[in-house]
Amino acid sequence: MTAQRMTKQRAAVLELLDTHSEFRSAQAWHDTLRHDGSSVGLATVYRTLQSLAEAGDLDTVVSDSGETLYRRCEAGEQHHHHLRCRVCGRAEDIDVPEFEAWADRVARSHGYSLIDHTVELTGVCAECHARGADAP
Repeated sequence: MTAQRMTKQRAAVLELLDTHSEFRSAQAWHDTLRHDGSSVGLATVYRTLQSLAEAGDLDTVVSDSGETLYRRCEAGEQHHHHLRCRVCGRAEDIDVPEFEAWADRVARSHGYSLIDHTVELTGVCAECHARGADAP
């Protein structure tokens, strides 16, 4: 992949990603930029997020509605999983060695190698629960 040119718009997206740790949709990232006075277009935000995700610089998860959510990758290149609040989007990187061992055993027992997987646990964080944000 070729390196992306550092434009003013790309720099604005990167700066925003560095200041928030929760998963957000491209639209939500764009809304925050617009609220902060930026003129970065939605298409630019989508392209920037997609290229950063492809480069491994962003974590992505898919919401219950099927929308891709993005955040700055905190664990670097290290394989990891997430525990994400369905209400506020806050996420924790989690290490699940038992799952890794189980997935490896299952794959080998079926003759598979070079497996890849994604594990995401969702729930309601303690702060949202305390606010009653998890109530129907």
